[in-house]
Amino acid sequence: MFYKRALSSIVLVIVAVTVLIAGGPLLAAILLFLSYVAFFELSKAVGIHERDKKINVLEGAGIFGISAYYIAMYFIRTETAMIFALVLTFMAVMFVYVFTFPRFRSGEVMADFFCILYAPVLLSYIYMTRNLKYGIYVVWLIFISSWICDTCAYGVGMMIGKHKMAPKLSPKKSIEGGIGGIAGSAIVGALFGLYLERYVLVDEKLILVFAVIGAVGAVISQVGDLAASAIKRNHDIKDYGKLIPGHGGVMDRFDSVIFAAPMIYFLAYFMISQL
Repeated sequence: MFYKRALSSIVLVIVAVTVLIAGGPLLAAILLFLSYVAFFELSKAVGIHERDKKINVLEGAGIFGISAYYIAMYFIRTETAMIFALVLTFMAVMFVYVFTFPRFRSGEVMADFFCILYAPVLLSYIYMTRNLKYGIYVVWLIFISSWICDTCAYGVGMMIGKHKMAPKLSPKKSIEGGIGGIAGSAIVGALFGLYLERYVLVDEKLILVFAVIGAVGAVISQVGDLAASAIKRNHDIKDYGKLIPGHGGVMDRFDSVIFAAPMIYFLAYFMISQL
């Protein structure tokens, strides 16, 4: 299991580097694929999709909505178009609810829209961050504040973790580990900013900005990790899927990234794009 997980991690890093550097249509297409997978993982987890059965019409409305949102994001590229796509998606979901009544209960309809918003919409902020000023560099802060945070939190927690962060939800996570993850993300963010200042963007002051963004993103990423775990606990499942050997599904591997992406986008927009 360890070697399988390690090999999968290496492949993930290689794919991430390639896709994030390329940006554009490749990044948008990969995020759309991950969004579809994450949507189905969540829909299965919350009971909208019954295992070993075909896609139902409520899930079909979700796929329509996710596609409309990404089309608006990539081709039209305005917030108004993206909001319109979400409103249209809501209308499509409610259309299904009304005209198939009483096939689906209100809780299932609300859960369906939640599944559309959770991963697909939040993941889209990776693409939007990549398109910001200096986005080819800033987008890495999403992964610094999630994957670096996760690694540092694990290491610090193993060494000195004593106080449980969320004992009923994740007994192995400690407050000390969480602080270590935040500190680790801030330090790596600062070092990244230093490198950019010295060798790439010599006219910009980025060390403190990248450190702050890395730290704040790390806080949010840990909430994302716990939120995904809470849903699994509520529905008594171990993993969301099996797409990534040794890691589970998209929701298992990208739970912290999903939360960090929009936070990094808005922090970068206000702190870096205005420079």
